[in-house]
Amino acid sequence: MDKIDRRKILTAGGLGLTGLIGACSAADETNTAQTVSAAAVHTKKSRKLRMVTSWPAQFPGLGTTADTIAKTVNELTEGSLDIKVYGAGELVPAHQEFDNVSSGAADMYHAADYYWQGKSKGFAFFAAVPFGMTAMETLSWMQYGGGNKLWQNLSAQFNIIAMAAGSTGTQMGGWFKREINTIDDFRGLVMRIPGLGGDVLKAVGGVPKLLSGGAIYQALQSGAIDATEWVGPWNDLAFGFYREASYYYGPGFHEPGPILSCGINLDVWNSLSATEKLAIQTACAQANANTPAEFAWENQLALKVLTEQHGVQMRTFSDDIWRALNTAAKDVLSTVGNADAQTRAIYDSYMSALAGSRQMARYGEGAYFRVREL
Repeated sequence: MDKIDRRKILTAGGLGLTGLIGACSAADETNTAQTVSAAAVHTKKSRKLRMVTSWPAQFPGLGTTADTIAKTVNELTEGSLDIKVYGAGELVPAHQEFDNVSSGAADMYHAADYYWQGKSKGFAFFAAVPFGMTAMETLSWMQYGGGNKLWQNLSAQFNIIAMAAGSTGTQMGGWFKREINTIDDFRGLVMRIPGLGGDVLKAVGGVPKLLSGGAIYQALQSGAIDATEWVGPWNDLAFGFYREASYYYGPGFHEPGPILSCGINLDVWNSLSATEKLAIQTACAQANANTPAEFAWENQLALKVLTEQHGVQMRTFSDDIWRALNTAAKDVLSTVGNADAQTRAIYDSYMSALAGSRQMARYGEGAYFRVREL
């Protein structure tokens, strides 16, 4: 009995020892694997990229969208791309983002491409066109109507690849120190307004000025400008324009659905892995979905504050003014569209898409907005 018990004990002990050795061995392998894995993560190369923007750092909806894109890319690439965002003027002067990315002094930008129409008028069609398409209509043209190919062909000439990266939705007509009752009231009016909208203002006798966002309030306050457009209630409230100009007009003829853009130095882009490229494209696509929703929500909240707490007087232009501005816009677009062969191709493609969108709007959203007010 004692012998049997000893055998059982020895057998059990042997199994226990074997199990213990096996468990220790497995634990060692696990710990070793975790150590190697941790070391691999710790030593994983992280490429730092510099994004310059046209917006004040962390400005609501604009600067924050650039920040979100950078954060999303970092997360999707698990840190292999680390994008540092610089607000307007922090790394390069405002509105010089394009030149710096083109030359490689910066790696990428977040802006609106009408700021580069001095390089080619064609760029404005990928940002905002007076009396043109809304954001959703423009994105449909870009993604399914050939717009992106035209855009990339144009930007590639400047060593940049550009893509849509957000939208503010339909913008407001702007802040005015006096009422605008007739088209003649635009004559001599000095207004901060960029892109083709500035060309239309000039065509009706106004004086367009291109100022960075951070310089607008002081210009209004000093009298250097008589009026300004920026974005809409949310962003305009943040800048406090209501303190200097009492009349707020909407909607904006100049930016019915502006597209924000992300431009990347082409040499940098070509050096990225397929996964890193997809991460940037995904982050920009996310911005296209999120920013219009964010602006739509925040604008209606801010509009209530402006009208109920600050006594802002809402206005819209008369039908006669709308007709005069529309006529001027058609003349401007026709002239711009014939600037050169490449711009003509962009113009023809855009106008064809606009015609289709207008037809659909008569029976879709445009008609719905009208009957919703009955």
